[in-house]
Amino acid sequence: MIDTPQIVQTDARLAAVIHLTIPRAEIQHVMGPAIGEVMATITAQGIPPAGPWFSHHLTMDDPATFDFHVGVPVATPVAPAGRVVPGSLPAARVARTVYHGSYEGLGDAWGQLTAWIEANGHTPAADLWEYYVTDPGANPDPATWQTELNRPLVG
Repeated sequence: MIDTPQIVQTDARLAAVIHLTIPRAEIQHVMGPAIGEVMATITAQGIPPAGPWFSHHLTMDDPATFDFHVGVPVATPVAPAGRVVPGSLPAARVARTVYHGSYEGLGDAWGQLTAWIEANGHTPAADLWEYYVTDPGANPDPATWQTELNRPLVG
């Protein structure tokens, strides 16, 4: 289930990220270790997270492949360490909603948001990002999980 989408303007945000290009089927196996690596790096550098962790899909042209960043917003730049590098989320006009439920339902939630974007006369850009608002480690009940979906708009 998604909340009623809204059009909002986002500000650019500094982030610590790992870039990944993987087959779609591998996402369940790489997300956890990648975010763990990002969090360990910022912790080692004394940088607290400035928001929930996210995935920023740079393009959705090939449905079989994910080309994306896994990261966390930070207030000060991270020093490169291993796969972790400084990154950012862009300032953008986005269609935003919150999806409630397990990660297996994210594909349908994105489909609902895309349909809303198009039905309201907007054109989605190539990229999109998700903030994982609820930490599954802290709350194991998928019915309570919240994922903020952000789809930049063209024009």
